[in-house]
Amino acid sequence: MTKPLEGIRVLDIGTLLAGPWGATLLGDFGAEVIKVEQPDTGDSLRGPPKDGKPGTPLNWLIDSRNKKSITLNLRAKKGQQILRELVGISDVLFENFTPGTLEKWSLGWNDLKQVNPNLIMVRVSGYGQTGPYSDRPGYDRIALGFSGYMYPTGFPDRYPVRPAFATADYNTATFGAYAAMLALYARDVNQEAGQLIDLALYEAPFRISSNLVASWNATGKNRERIGNRNPGFSPAGTFETSDQRYIQIAAGGDNVWRRLAKIIGGDALAEDIRYKTSRDRINRSDELEQLIENWIGQREFSEVENTLVQAGVPAGGILRASDIAEDPHYRERDSLIEFEDPVNGKIAMPGVIPKLSETPGEVKWTGPALGHHNQEIYEGLLDKTKSELLDLQNAGTI
Repeated sequence: MTKPLEGIRVLDIGTLLAGPWGATLLGDFGAEVIKVEQPDTGDSLRGPPKDGKPGTPLNWLIDSRNKKSITLNLRAKKGQQILRELVGISDVLFENFTPGTLEKWSLGWNDLKQVNPNLIMVRVSGYGQTGPYSDRPGYDRIALGFSGYMYPTGFPDRYPVRPAFATADYNTATFGAYAAMLALYARDVNQEAGQLIDLALYEAPFRISSNLVASWNATGKNRERIGNRNPGFSPAGTFETSDQRYIQIAAGGDNVWRRLAKIIGGDALAEDIRYKTSRDRINRSDELEQLIENWIGQREFSEVENTLVQAGVPAGGILRASDIAEDPHYRERDSLIEFEDPVNGKIAMPGVIPKLSETPGEVKWTGPALGHHNQEIYEGLLDKTKSELLDLQNAGTI
């Protein structure tokens, strides 16, 4: 079955996540992704060397799946020339160097578009290629703080909390893949030239922060931390069951509230005028949460979840990795899959999303060993001879 991006060649010359993971998303749907790595050490996502060799941690095996690894020293003149050769026969390039780095090597946008006018170059950096902060280094945590996303996250009596995963990195990479597809469409359907895509790491979390600044403009008040509550309706929160599990409830609508109220307090609570409207319930969130907490705290998780779900109350558990591994819904939808790695055996990983009915994506292999595809790319694609490869290797170029 033909994959939707077969025939598209992608160069990934970045490190870690924010740039490279965008290339991974395209690789899941058939694009040929060539991962360019520093000789000897490889991508930083591999982690520290083990026994003198580049590591292959689970992050690498999962987040670099479907990529072809080649080694190439971009700091060497010959390495830069070889990259230009690859650019000449590629469609998309992802990078996340500090702005100005590639320009020092004559590999910036103005240089590469001369090599390939149809190239789409996705540039990811902490603050973007322009602006007064463009030369600052940026990482996920820094971007989340700068974006405004982190300030309202957490509880009011504590400092802001960073989400457990690299939210800025992964969201930025997703926007990068999306932007690359828009640019490919403009190029191939609308007959436009290639183009530059400039993404700052803070912009993706800021984009999904909804009305954060608009609300401040309208009210003059910053959104503050309120824990697991929802500022727009109540009750909504997280509660602990008698067997030390956690369940979340979102019962903002009037009808949903009445269904929940009947369960925890009967008709009297459901018809209590003090909780009639959403605004009434927001104003009485503390006492409402206490009522819910008392009912849930006396029951085990399975009873609570089954009772609420059967009554049509939006509720669900906060799953641990061990719960996800056994959950039938994840398995039925291939949200979680197992893939056989030649060295590490079976590895559980997220499946390919989104799911296309006629041209679905596929995991073909896990993150490869460093330089595993050198021969395929250098000899098969660039027509280098074995003698040339040996010279490049001895010179530290590959």
